[in-house]
Amino acid sequence: HPFTPPATMFTGKSKIVKKDPNQFEQEIAQEIYNLEVSSAELKQDLKDLYILGAKEVDLPTSGKRAVVLFVPFKLLAAFHRVQQRLVRELEKKLAGKQIVVVAQRTILSENYSRQAKAKGPRPRSRTLTAVQDAILEDVVFPTEIVGKRTTFKTDGSRVMKVFLDPKDAVNVEAKLETFEAVYAKLTQRNIRVLFPEE
Repeated sequence: HPFTPPATMFTGKSKIVKKDPNQFEQEIAQEIYNLEVSSAELKQDLKDLYILGAKEVDLPTSGKRAVVLFVPFKLLAAFHRVQQRLVRELEKKLAGKQIVVVAQRTILSENYSRQAKAKGPRPRSRTLTAVQDAILEDVVFPTEIVGKRTTFKTDGSRVMKVFLDPKDAVNVEAKLETFEAVYAKLTQRNIRVLFPEE
């Protein structure tokens, strides 16, 4: 009779790489671990994957909450391969909270190239704008962004409208508020996510 660990024991350590994960992050790591152990379909894909952290984001309109999983940039492509199945299973476990996967990226400040140890100019992929664009692509994955337009309000503030591929409308219509709230939380920039009108 194999030893069964008590339900409260945290066996998902391998699924999060963080010095002191909080209770919520431990729960998420545990769920990912449980899926790896119990799902024949996901086992192989999840074996080498882990997260760096997780955060809940309030959705202002619906009053619900979304969950952001932060993953290592080098594992993003591997997460993308399994993301739709993983998210579907995790959302069932988390009482329907919508889940977004975002790679952890480093923003290098403008004076990066002036630092003594820096070799060459700051890589374009590490500028604030490039990182914010990449975060947006992560947030709406697997849907493609087909257009962006910045509009100016009468009070001088700017709002970027982000247009998603209309072929995915059926699948992501319910997630538009999540996309907007998560992006605003991560970048302090407000966007409107919508589908282009025919």
